[in-house]
Amino acid sequence: LSYIQSLARFTMLNVSSGFSEIKPKNLEAIKSLITIAFNDCNYLEESWYDILKVISQLELAQLIGTGVKTKFLEKETMMDKKLVTSLQQTLGTSANQNVIVAVDRIFTGSDRLDGSAIVYFTDALCKISCEELNNPVAHRMFSLQKIVEISYYNMGRIRIEWSKIWQVIGDHFNKVGCSPNEEIAAFAVDSLRQLSMKFLEKGELPNFRFQKDFLRPFETIMKNNENSLIRDMVVRCIAQMVNSQARNIRSGWNNIFSVFHMAAADRDQAIVELAFQTTASIFEQYFSVIGDSFQDAVKCLSEFACNAAFPDTSMEAIRYIRRCANYVAENPEQFAGDENNQENVWVKGWFPVLFELSCIISRCKLDVRTRALTVMFEIMKHHGKDYKVSWWKDLFNIVFRIFDHMKLTDLSPEQYRIQRKEWMTTTCNHALYAVVDVFTQHFSILTELLTELLNLIQWCVKQDNEQLAKSGMNCLENLVMGAGYSFKEADWDLIIDTITDVYAQTLPADMKIWKPTLDTSFDQVSLHSDTSMEPDNTQLAVSRADKNLFQHLHIGCVVQSEIVQTIDNIIFFPASSAKEDARIDPYYISEGSESPEGMFNFLTTKQLFRIVECLFESHKFSKGFNMDIDQRRILWKYGFKGKTVPHLQKQETASLLCSLRMLHKIYSDMSRMDEWPKTEIYLHRLTVESFEYYTMLEEEKRRYSWGKIVLLMLKKMMLLDDERFIVLLAKCYNQICHILAQENERDLQIVLSKFFLRARNPLFKSTS
Repeated sequence: LSYIQSLARFTMLNVSSGFSEIKPKNLEAIKSLITIAFNDCNYLEESWYDILKVISQLELAQLIGTGVKTKFLEKETMMDKKLVTSLQQTLGTSANQNVIVAVDRIFTGSDRLDGSAIVYFTDALCKISCEELNNPVAHRMFSLQKIVEISYYNMGRIRIEWSKIWQVIGDHFNKVGCSPNEEIAAFAVDSLRQLSMKFLEKGELPNFRFQKDFLRPFETIMKNNENSLIRDMVVRCIAQMVNSQARNIRSGWNNIFSVFHMAAADRDQAIVELAFQTTASIFEQYFSVIGDSFQDAVKCLSEFACNAAFPDTSMEAIRYIRRCANYVAENPEQFAGDENNQENVWVKGWFPVLFELSCIISRCKLDVRTRALTVMFEIMKHHGKDYKVSWWKDLFNIVFRIFDHMKLTDLSPEQYRIQRKEWMTTTCNHALYAVVDVFTQHFSILTELLTELLNLIQWCVKQDNEQLAKSGMNCLENLVMGAGYSFKEADWDLIIDTITDVYAQTLPADMKIWKPTLDTSFDQVSLHSDTSMEPDNTQLAVSRADKNLFQHLHIGCVVQSEIVQTIDNIIFFPASSAKEDARIDPYYISEGSESPEGMFNFLTTKQLFRIVECLFESHKFSKGFNMDIDQRRILWKYGFKGKTVPHLQKQETASLLCSLRMLHKIYSDMSRMDEWPKTEIYLHRLTVESFEYYTMLEEEKRRYSWGKIVLLMLKKMMLLDDERFIVLLAKCYNQICHILAQENERDLQIVLSKFFLRARNPLFKSTS
């Protein structure tokens, strides 16, 4: 090593000292150094750096000596004419031209180097190239060009040796390709393209991953070089490889999709369009040969879909993801592998497709994420029958990510509030209906996941979003109506637990106790007078905290009403409830009992009583609130629920009507005779209390609403057999007489008349 260094210094081709006149003894030193390099090439190791340094400087001296006057040479070498003339004379002789030829033989003969020596040689050449390119005065690409040449000369080496060589060369191309100098980076990318095409022509043996190694610099350049020209050049190089050598690509598909993945996020239309066109051509022509790169391909499409600057490309990318799902369904054996492992079909096939669709939903604007959501659930509906329970569990973990609004926490509080509301009103709302639809369709497989779905529905109902809360209750209703016929008793218990939990968690109890605060941070709320309730039309202030509370209470009221309607629809179905309402018509009477369609017969009596108790609680709460006129006026005066004095009239009457229907249905069901005594207790208490309350009502609107309840009670009693009719009549006879003594609607008068006609025969019989 010391000898080589001394000999190199004696050549006088030293950058630090600059060029000087080259004498014959210096030329002899150069010749000796080249001779050693050629003859003892396998033993030089670290000395290659000094030899190749001299060769690099010799090339520069030759350029000057032959009269080349490029711009960068003038900057680098400020020499007088006498020195240039000396170099021309020294290096221009035929004898000294042999030195140049000998130098070329070192590079062309590099294939003679053994596996270790070629690595030393390549490493030294890369170091010299870095120095040339980083020269502060002017850069040169002599050694970089030589790196490309020796790569061609050594392409016949075995793959193990080439891997070691490329580890050095690849790192160098990573650095050069990311150079801020456009010319250098372009040369590096073009050189990589040429080398890669040569390598691809040779193909790749099974179980080897060398293509992955030599294509990796394209990824690095694409990732770290922000120059649009270079990025465009990288994409064009990869596109050319795909178009000409797709059949020979094996492990290189990973790198190709990685490059296109980065190109997909670009803002340059030319880059994105070319990358997507090439990606599309891969799916159209070479889908079957991408092998283990399927996941990278789907991820690449996902990135195209998430580029908000090109919505048409986004939609087209989602269409190709849909095709990926079809491909998995049609070719599961390609994912199962030689051992036919079905879990691989999920891990390598279905999961990437569904996961990337969920990522699109999480990242994209409304129109794109809506399309992705639709496609995602279409895949689940069409192919879900082939999924195992464990697959569905993983899938629902993906689906539940859609409802995770924490992804928006990077925004300001106001932006967060707005986007959260939009997210829940649109995407969450759509997703919830779709989840329930899929769950209902595949309930036989998904029974184990019922608890998770019900928890999701509860979460949606409790988010202080009116539309999402309504959708949550509607979805619970759809779930039961669609899959209730397959429920076991434990499943029904879960449904009832959900209903009672939602009732308890959304009960707007603060409405009964709220009083205005003295908070000075407030918004003005415009009030609208209702002369029948409050003649004073003065505007009053409400704190922001109270305003938020009002919003929360309002949604609670909505949910409470939805709970009652959901129970009614589940137990009897809407059409059956309509039949029940028709019986209130005084001109309608039926001696028989029509069995309403619904889920009534699928529930145990114990479960039905749990629902009845929930309805009683709802009725009791709403009735108590409606009776507290002073509290209702306070809430209205401070802007709660807008134009009219707030009330819970619908909840009060609907909950009572539904519970009455259920109790009378139990009371007429011969298979539930064991529970009749308990049912009688409920009916007696409820009937007496209702009749007494009706007689005390003075407000016209409330009497009208309660009149329907009284009508239904009387009609239901008239349908009972004589024995039970007499028992119930005895409990409430006085209250019915009080009703008769009041001024009533004509419909109620007619029913009362029919009621006493119905009571005549059993009363006379009992008297006799």
